Amino acid sequence: MKELFKQLLKIEERINYLLQIKDFSNWGNLDGFKITCENLKQNIYEQSKEKLAGELRKLDESISFLEERAEEHLTPMERVRIVRSIQRFSLKDILENVYEDYTELGGQEDANVDPAMICAKATITRRIKNKPITASVMVIGQETGHGEEFRNGGSCKPQGNEKALRYMKVAETEGIPIHFYIFTPGSYPVEEGSGAAQQIARNIYAMTKLRVPMISMISEGGSGGAEAIGLTDYRIMASHGYYSVISPEGAAAIEGKIREGAKVPKELIEVCADRLKLTAKDNLERKTIDRIIYEPPLGARRDDFAFFAKIRAEMLRATDKVVLSTKSFSALRTYEIRRKKHKPANEEELQLELPWDLNKEEIKRLLSLRSKKYHAMGKNGFSGQAEQEEGVYNLAKVKTEKVYYTLRYDVMKNHKRQVRKVMSDVSGEGSVMLRRITEPINALMDMWGKKKKEKPQRLIAYTATNGNSETPAQRVDPLELTDTYTSPLANSDKTVSCPNAEKRGCKDLWIPDLYGEFAGVCETCGHHFPLEHQWYLENVFDSGSIRHFNTDITSGNPLNYTGFTERLRSAQIKTGNRSGNMTFHAKINGIQIIVSMLYSDFRNGTVGSAEGEKFAQACALAKRKKRPFLAYIHTTGGIRIQEGTLGVTQMPKCTMAVREYIDSGGLYLVVYDNNSYAGPVASFLGCSPYQFAIRSSRVGFAGPRVIRETTGDDIPPDYHSARNALKRGHIQGIWDRRDFRRNLHKALQTMGSPSLYYRQ
Repeated sequence: MKELFKQLLKIEERINYLLQIKDFSNWGNLDGFKITCENLKQNIYEQSKEKLAGELRKLDESISFLEERAEEHLTPMERVRIVRSIQRFSLKDILENVYEDYTELGGQEDANVDPAMICAKATITRRIKNKPITASVMVIGQETGHGEEFRNGGSCKPQGNEKALRYMKVAETEGIPIHFYIFTPGSYPVEEGSGAAQQIARNIYAMTKLRVPMISMISEGGSGGAEAIGLTDYRIMASHGYYSVISPEGAAAIEGKIREGAKVPKELIEVCADRLKLTAKDNLERKTIDRIIYEPPLGARRDDFAFFAKIRAEMLRATDKVVLSTKSFSALRTYEIRRKKHKPANEEELQLELPWDLNKEEIKRLLSLRSKKYHAMGKNGFSGQAEQEEGVYNLAKVKTEKVYYTLRYDVMKNHKRQVRKVMSDVSGEGSVMLRRITEPINALMDMWGKKKKEKPQRLIAYTATNGNSETPAQRVDPLELTDTYTSPLANSDKTVSCPNAEKRGCKDLWIPDLYGEFAGVCETCGHHFPLEHQWYLENVFDSGSIRHFNTDITSGNPLNYTGFTERLRSAQIKTGNRSGNMTFHAKINGIQIIVSMLYSDFRNGTVGSAEGEKFAQACALAKRKKRPFLAYIHTTGGIRIQEGTLGVTQMPKCTMAVREYIDSGGLYLVVYDNNSYAGPVASFLGCSPYQFAIRSSRVGFAGPRVIRETTGDDIPPDYHSARNALKRGHIQGIWDRRDFRRNLHKALQTMGSPSLYYRQ
């Protein structure tokens, strides 16, 4: 009877699992089967063994039939529910069943630095020539737990991602591969400390050039939380998992324009889950992952030991594949892996004779392949082609420019710098020797009172001129705003009150003055009213210096998201541009720079495949020509949800481009304005060493509503203010709009390496 009772409990567990997947609807009479189970439990000792066994057999057959039907017709949202089930396997289950041994780092259980992120030094045994060989790996991933509240559902705080970065660097020092496991609905949206967005950006930036093989497996990959440990050389995804730019519920709230506190319709959530193309099959088709691990029907659970054996074999094969791609002699071993490409990995198969440690040349190839992988992400998400890649002439021009600028600025200029350094050293030594010779003579002359009086040294103050000035009255400051454009907002003949009027006593502002002479700034308190992006184009940069490039790259609708093509066309007609990112050449007081501008008029400055491609191409151009690169963020609402993971992969792609530009000696400046949130700030913007904000702008990871719904806490009105971002160390300064041009010029003159073209 005891065994029959266990069977009954197991059947009840399966019914509850199906109910959860079907969102507790009475699909297939599940409620009736649940009631039958309850009755059998209550009357279990009143029935004979034979009768109870017969009842259990009928139940088992009925539930098995329903499980088969459910698996055949799983919707995307049902896959999301599978991933969120308390019965789903977690990282701790993987550590226990995939690896021979492990030591958790950074604390354990609820005493962990952040229990939602686990880092562990683990060992895994490989079979080579029928001999077991133990290898060390670093395992890093989110832990959802099985009902453990302190795990926060795998939603990491900044300190959790900071811990992950710390142990990534430990693995790099030790030269061992890293296995990442992604189990997160998204990062915990707080700005305190290292900040959610800024810390994710640091993680992604570091991962672009980590000198060890990195493999990741995705079960639940939610937005920036997934990308914090997702930039890897090989990305595997569980067949019943999901990888998405946003949760279906979040997408439904945005698409349905649901007011805060109102219930999001279930039907809309189902529709958005389908539109987001978040399944493993969808992601493989769009090349945002490399391989799928197939799970048993309705997903693997915490006691599915056969599936853990499959994970083990797949992670070993993937690590071998990445390492092998770096080897000079690998033809036969590569063929062996390719031969098994479409077969499921078998735990019992022999591993290749392949050491996982890499030498300098192999590390160089590893980083090169990683760069190519992420630069190619999202290429199928837009139309048009970058000018640098279009036609034989432009390709030849790019190669010629690389040679020319390398010779001019890296070779010849460096040679001049070295000669100047030697001459300076020789001159310094000579002056010391001359001083030693003349000191006795000067001492005698001083005794006889014949030493000449030294003239006081004059300090020469720099005064900017227009090049033709002859008198102080004619002098012009070239760093004043050019004042060639007045906002159309100045045409209203009325007054407006400053938001700080009650606190600071600001007087009402006459609009023609406010948006004209005052540049949208309150004269009393310095509050900055928003201005359109055209004001910056015309007034900040040298007059006539702007030359746009890659204007043919056009935002698209790669997921065929319902209604989005019309919305894109409307934005294109409204702005006259084809994407939400303007890239152009410009000058600041004669210094040539490359600029990328995300602006509010085009889909609220959101980033999709086209915007990411234009940003990466601008980085490449700035790198080639040794010019400073400015990312001016007029506004960004984050990653464009209608492009799904093709949008979210722009985070690692653009960060890769930024890292390569900075490593080449470039100066990367970011200036935030208005509202700058989410994915871009948590990646290619937040990784800049020089970030500034225009006064009155707001910078952060998530808006007040998302924070409130996620954490349950109300945040103060100034939570995302530029001043608070400065106090937290997320930005390096606050700029007044009226001093934008002057401050930008100062940054160009005082920041960056000697590699820039105008450096002496």
